[in-house]
Amino acid sequence: MEALCGVLGAPPVPQGSWEREARFVSTAALRRTAGPAAHPPAEPAAEPAAEPATEPPTEPAAEAAERLAVRLRATPGVRRVDVRPNGFLVVEIATPGEIVDELLAAPAAMPSPRAASAPDSVAPWPDFPRTWDNPGFAVRYAYVRAGAVQRWARDLGVPAGVTAGAAVRPELLDGPFDRAVLRVLAELPSRRDSRDPGWAAYLERLAEVYHAAVERASPIPRGDEPPTEVHAARVRMGEAVRRVLGEGLAELGVAPPGKI
Repeated sequence: MEALCGVLGAPPVPQGSWEREARFVSTAALRRTAGPAAHPPAEPAAEPAAEPATEPPTEPAAEAAERLAVRLRATPGVRRVDVRPNGFLVVEIATPGEIVDELLAAPAAMPSPRAASAPDSVAPWPDFPRTWDNPGFAVRYAYVRAGAVQRWARDLGVPAGVTAGAAVRPELLDGPFDRAVLRVLAELPSRRDSRDPGWAAYLERLAEVYHAAVERASPIPRGDEPPTEVHAARVRMGEAVRRVLGEGLAELGVAPPGKI
């Protein structure tokens, strides 16, 4: 993501389910152009409107897109770049699991001034009932659960027994449930950049896919199963989920729970 932003000037938005291809879409080529091509029909629905040009237009959208595509194709980790007729860029990355490393390597985000002054009463969900019918419970429980998974994994020797002296391999996060989590995590940069991040709905989706991943693609060994590198990669992904949930809760004026 950092490399893509360096070329595009703004975070691209994930496209599709990522079950097979991990794709982003960007309107970066439209930000320096004018005329009809600079205002195509919006696609996809999740793509934010292009920012107003901050400097005079210098080239048509198609030419700007092709120029950016050349730079993107030379960027490590980019598998494919397509240029749409309307100037949209579609970028496929080779290893979506690298998003976890970037999220965890970056400094923890500080709450925005608005969030820092927001009272806890503005929380979008009630604390009770603590059932799956309450999205707020699902979000808070996902935060607590991700922390518990890290403790259980340490007790079972996943980090120490499998990854001592070696980095966790992001390419192992390739199953459908892992990719579903990565797809939602990949939205974070563009949401941070948006005037309306939609934190509540975003956290609900992230909690939903994380709970499904823990249940269907366990990050910890079960029964007599030995710890593997896949478990280590999933534990690390859960660490990223917990950090993002904590950031979003803070933005909403909700204190991340210590336990439930």
